[in-house]
Amino acid sequence: MKAGIVGLPNVGKSTLFNCLSSAKAQAANFPFCTIDAQLGQVSVPDERLTKLAELVHPGRIVPAVCDIVDIAGLVKGASKGEGLGNQFLANIRECDAIIHVLRCFDNGNIVHVDGSVNPVRDKEIIDMELQLKDLETLDNRMKRVEKAARVGGDKQARIELDVIEAYRKALLEGRSARTVTFDSEDEAAAAKGLFLLTAKPVLYVCNVDDASASTGNAYTEAVSKAIEGEDAEMLIISAQTEADIAELESYEEKQMFLEDMGLEESGCNRLIKAIYHLLTLQTFITAGEMEVKAWTFRRGWKAPQCAGVIHTDFEKGFIRAEVIKYEDYIKYGSEAAVREAGKMGVEGKDYVVQDGDIMHFRFNV
Repeated sequence: MKAGIVGLPNVGKSTLFNCLSSAKAQAANFPFCTIDAQLGQVSVPDERLTKLAELVHPGRIVPAVCDIVDIAGLVKGASKGEGLGNQFLANIRECDAIIHVLRCFDNGNIVHVDGSVNPVRDKEIIDMELQLKDLETLDNRMKRVEKAARVGGDKQARIELDVIEAYRKALLEGRSARTVTFDSEDEAAAAKGLFLLTAKPVLYVCNVDDASASTGNAYTEAVSKAIEGEDAEMLIISAQTEADIAELESYEEKQMFLEDMGLEESGCNRLIKAIYHLLTLQTFITAGEMEVKAWTFRRGWKAPQCAGVIHTDFEKGFIRAEVIKYEDYIKYGSEAAVREAGKMGVEGKDYVVQDGDIMHFRFNV
């Protein structure tokens, strides 16, 4: 599961990517500084692991991770191959979610590819290019299924054609595919199989100046209004501020810096958590003397699937899951105390794992 960072050239994508990951993408004041997509892996901040470690005293703490990709800037005409359009769109298609960075600050020393700062216009440029590419995808697919649906009476083709037509209607109205919902499982499956760019979940990141990091500004207000009804999320962050925080060595220095800025938590931490949520990912935890570890699973997974995250044999030979709620572990202070209080749950194959569950799997292969 990975999220792609996209946007026009020179909006702060690579600066933000560098703050988030250990990778170091080139960040410079000219268009197409980033050419090749760069992959980075980020640890997901989770205060629960620290609190559990204070009780368990493990040898190490292992956080959850997610992948992010720094993708080259897009320009008008990308859907037809302009700039680095074909490469840009191919990289987006490989991602599971989109982090759309918008420039929401004034700075005469930083070039804007269109000559002026207007995040709503910038958003619409990328939206349009992705929508045009999706229309191309749908038109090509329609040619293959229309005859089978209308003449051959193929039921599955008929379902897919209905989905295509619903998507085309939305896109021709200037709406993204993610604004379209389907009632039946067959339609939802057909929709997923089209792999549309604008069907991917999106988080708009408003890159602001230092002074607006905690409050936002007129640009962010305009973006907030523009995305109403779009089924998308928005986050305000100052990439330059985050770059400055990343240069500080000690935790105490970073916290003092944040307090001076009027922030409770760094923008990078908030962004990583938002990306994790956007990818519909959650965490279950194993806690023992060797390690306290966060394991990543998709929201809605059942106990055997989560057991398989640790090892495939756990899923194949699944017997049961012993589950402690995080709040109960903190309240009683140890696994033994939780057992004694009768707060440990014993769950079977149909148990839907919840975020923060502390799990122990019983299996036999």
